[in-house]
Amino acid sequence: MSLERLREAAGRPVEVVDVADGLRPALNACRAGSAVVVRLAEGIGPAEIGAGLAGWRRTLVVQDGDELTTVDPRDAVTRRWTAPDAVLCLADNEFLRSSDGWALPDDAFASRTHVLGAEVRAFVLARLAPRPGVLVWDVLAGSGAVAVECARLGAAVIAVEPDPVQCVRIIANASAHGVDVRVEESELDAPSLPRPDAVFVGRGNLSAVKASAAVSAKRVVVSTESVDEIVPARDALQAAGYEVEGVHWTASRLLDSGFAPAVPVTLLWGTKK
Repeated sequence: MSLERLREAAGRPVEVVDVADGLRPALNACRAGSAVVVRLAEGIGPAEIGAGLAGWRRTLVVQDGDELTTVDPRDAVTRRWTAPDAVLCLADNEFLRSSDGWALPDDAFASRTHVLGAEVRAFVLARLAPRPGVLVWDVLAGSGAVAVECARLGAAVIAVEPDPVQCVRIIANASAHGVDVRVEESELDAPSLPRPDAVFVGRGNLSAVKASAAVSAKRVVVSTESVDEIVPARDALQAAGYEVEGVHWTASRLLDSGFAPAVPVTLLWGTKK
């Protein structure tokens, strides 16, 4: 099977994935990438790819025998296909994802107040393990610094944030860093979203922690600045079958005149047993 016609149709660099390695990793590559060619297999065709892209702004180009057909993902689900070999998944724009490191400076993100400090963010990313082929939820995402960092490392990301002003900031921060983050302007409605591999809960809200733990992601990380939220969050993770660890961060940053304390934060992380 030649993919050259799909490469030409993309008009930009493409990533090639194979559903033989799993449908979920292939879908997550499409959710994260600007142009992704998916090699199909028996039982997994354009309909399955299209259904998995609900909520993402994508266009599909299907190689069906000698024909190339451009469709909306929703139409790919209902259309009858003859002998589809591969699907090109295109985002509206080409993402110019940077490779200049991670745990970016705090001022790299527009924010209402403060973002999770770079030192803490580095630790959060290490626990979430974002990478190509996985899906991360950033729940109560705030300005979306963690969501953007995960997307910069190649993961597909859904940011859930009920504050519409913060949602605008998430979109702006994602655009500024050349990544695509799906933004849900609402409280977490877990059943309506595709199941994640990892979840970050940006504030220790107990209902958000419980809802995030209930989806059985491999890893859940919770950040809280409130001492009163630590034990309930830990108990909620343990009740959902997670082995829980935690650390309290009190980092201070070097300035010309000495050290300035950052906002203290407690991180809990659960690993599915």
